[in-house]
Amino acid sequence: MDKPVIVTVDDDPGVSRAVARDLRKKYGQQYRIVRAETAEQGIEAVREMRLRGDEVAAILADYRMPQMNGVQFLEAAMDMYPFARRVLLTAYADTDAAIQAINVVDLDHYLLKPWDPPEEKFYPVIDGQLDAWQRSDRQIRPELQVVGDRWSAQSYRVRDFLARNHVPYQWMLAEDPEGQQLVAAVGSDCHLPLVITAEGEHLQAPDQSTLASAVGLSTTPSTDFYDLIVIGGGPAGLGAAVYGASEGLRTVLVEAYSSGGQAGQSSRIENYLGFPDGVSGAQLADRARRQALKFGAELLTARKVVSLEAKGQARVVGFRDGGEIAAHAVILATGVTYRRLEAPGLDDFVGRGVYYGAALTEAASCQDGEVFIVGAANSAGQAAVYLAGFASKVHLLVRGEGLEKSMSYYLIEQIAAIPNIEVHYETQVTAGAGDDHLERLTLTTQGKEWTADAQWLFVFIGAEPYTSWLGDGLERDAKGFVLTGPDLVAYGERPRNWPLRRQPYFLETNVPGVFAAGDVRADSIKRVASAVGEGAMAVALVHRYMEKQ
Repeated sequence: MDKPVIVTVDDDPGVSRAVARDLRKKYGQQYRIVRAETAEQGIEAVREMRLRGDEVAAILADYRMPQMNGVQFLEAAMDMYPFARRVLLTAYADTDAAIQAINVVDLDHYLLKPWDPPEEKFYPVIDGQLDAWQRSDRQIRPELQVVGDRWSAQSYRVRDFLARNHVPYQWMLAEDPEGQQLVAAVGSDCHLPLVITAEGEHLQAPDQSTLASAVGLSTTPSTDFYDLIVIGGGPAGLGAAVYGASEGLRTVLVEAYSSGGQAGQSSRIENYLGFPDGVSGAQLADRARRQALKFGAELLTARKVVSLEAKGQARVVGFRDGGEIAAHAVILATGVTYRRLEAPGLDDFVGRGVYYGAALTEAASCQDGEVFIVGAANSAGQAAVYLAGFASKVHLLVRGEGLEKSMSYYLIEQIAAIPNIEVHYETQVTAGAGDDHLERLTLTTQGKEWTADAQWLFVFIGAEPYTSWLGDGLERDAKGFVLTGPDLVAYGERPRNWPLRRQPYFLETNVPGVFAAGDVRADSIKRVASAVGEGAMAVALVHRYMEKQ
C-alpha cells in the first residue's frame, strides 16, 4: 500500500524547502512528502491524489499566498480530503487570521514562522496531528435526512440531539419540494419530524432512544458490572471517564442526552488551559469523548438514570426504561440545568422561539434577525458574541446593574466592542406572545414596560442541580446540590450510614463509594476547568476507596 501523504504549500521557495526538509527528516519513512510552491500547484496536486485514491494525512499551508491565501486553500482542499489534518503556517502579525480560520475551516493548529528548533516547535505539533489522523474514523457516511416544521418543538429536539452528538444531517422543511417528496413517499399519515437514515429506514417522530440507536450511538451496556460508573457526560463526567479508563478501571459513562453538558453548547470557551485561541464547547466535548473511547471507556447515550442504591459492596444504578448496572464505585457528574423563566406565555414556545441554553442549531436561522438573550454569566456572554455574527441585533437582557460580578472581564470587553450587541441593564422579561411561535416579548426596564418584536429568546439564568431522582439516599443542601467530604460534617455530626473506620474523602458523598464532581456538587466552582479537575480527582479517590475494601 502507498504511503499516506503530507502536503505542504508555501510560495516562499526557501520556506517551502525548509518545511519539506524537516518533514522528510522525521516522517519520510512512514509518509510521502509532497511540496508545492503555489496554491494552484497545491490544489492540482491534491486533486490528482484524490483521483488516484491516495490518502492525505495532513496539509500545511502558508497563510500569505498571492493566488489564494492559506485559509482559502485549506477550505478548497477540505472538499477533497475532509479528514486530513489542517495546519496553517503564519507569521506573528497574522495570528488574528489564524484564529478566524479555526471557525472557517475547523483549523486543527497553526504554526508561527520560524519554528526553529523543529524538535521543540515543529515536530510535537505534527506528531499530535498525525496521531489524531491515525486514530480518526475516516469512513464517509451518507448524511441523515431530517424533514420537519420550522417552528416545531419536536423537530428542534431532533436536530439539537443530532447536532450535539456530532451526527451530520441534512435539514429540510416539509413544504420544500424535496421535503414534500420524502413525506409523500412515506404516506399520507406521516408524522413529523421524519428522519431517514443512510440505509433508507424512516423514523416518524422518533423518541430519543430510538433515534440514538438508529444513528449508531451506544445505548446498551456490554456487561452488568463495572469498576466505575460515571453518571453525566459534561466536563466533570468526561474527565472522570478519561482518567478512570486510562488508569485501568473498567469504566462506563451514562449520559441522558449528549456529551459536553452545558459546556458543550458554548460557542467559544476562551479561558480553558491549553487553548490560547479558544475552543468551542462542541469541539472540546468531542475531543474528550474520543479520548475516553481511546482508553477503553464505554459511553452510553440516551439512557436516563433514575435510581442509585448500595447493595453490599456494590453500587447499583437503575435506568428509566428498565434494567440496571452495578459497580464498585459511582461518580455523580449530572451537572445543572438552566432555570425556567416564569413569565406568562413563554412555556408555550419552548423549542418554538424560546430556547434554554445556546441552541447553536438555531444560529443560521437568526440571520439578519433580532435576538434576545437573558442572563449575565459567561454562558450568556459567549452566546451573545457568537450570535452577533448572524443576527442584525443582539439584545442582552441583564437583571442587575452590571456584568462585572458574574461575567469574565475578557467577555465584557468583547461585548463592548461589538456594535450590534446592546446590553439592557435592570431589565426582565415579563411575558411572551405569538401564534405558532414566539413573536413578541413584553419587557420591563427600571419599572417601565415596553414591547419588542422577537422570534428568538435564549435563556441562561441560574442553575438547578439534576438531583431530584436521588430521593432521600444522598445528603444535599437546601438548593439540592450534593454534599461531599467536609461539607457533610458541617450538616451533621456524622454522615448517615458512614463506617466508623474513616472520614469521607473530599469528593465522597454520605454513601461510601459514591462521589460527586463538577457543578452538581455543593460549593463547587462553576467553571469547565474546575469540573474537569474534580472529575480527575474523583478517580484518584475511587482508587483509594477500592484499595480499602
